[in-house]
Amino acid sequence: MYTHQSENFTEKCNSGQQELLSIGHKVSGLSVAIDQNKLAAVLLRPVPKNIKEIQSFHGFASYYQNHIRNFDRITSSLYKLCSKDVVFEITKERRDAYERSKHELTNSSVLILPDFELPFKLYIYAACSQSLGADLHQRQIVDGEPQEGVIC
Repeated sequence: MYTHQSENFTEKCNSGQQELLSIGHKVSGLSVAIDQNKLAAVLLRPVPKNIKEIQSFHGFASYYQNHIRNFDRITSSLYKLCSKDVVFEITKERRDAYERSKHELTNSSVLILPDFELPFKLYIYAACSQSLGADLHQRQIVDGEPQEGVIC
């Protein structure tokens, strides 16, 4: 028979919290948002100067892509720079895509938890042979106000 030594883990236990930070997200009982502390470093980044910097930014932004509508369309011109047969050149279009990506990250959607008693709305969007995506929305009462949000 095994015996288990019990230790006091009260300093690691945070019960009864209204929200918590977990893996770059701020999670509450109603929603999931991007941890704003993680975005501070991105806002200070200059325009990428090489493929490694593009890959680093794209990896970071991809982690939060559920919060950004049309993410693939916004970042496609940047991501194409990672292809072997493309000459690395930051054009105005790519600079704009980078700045828009940063803007969308800082003004991102808060994802809400579904309420299966309420109706859902499905928004589908497509760009001619570039991208296809969909968002599942629901209108819920949050803080006494009706708000439409993207479902987690």
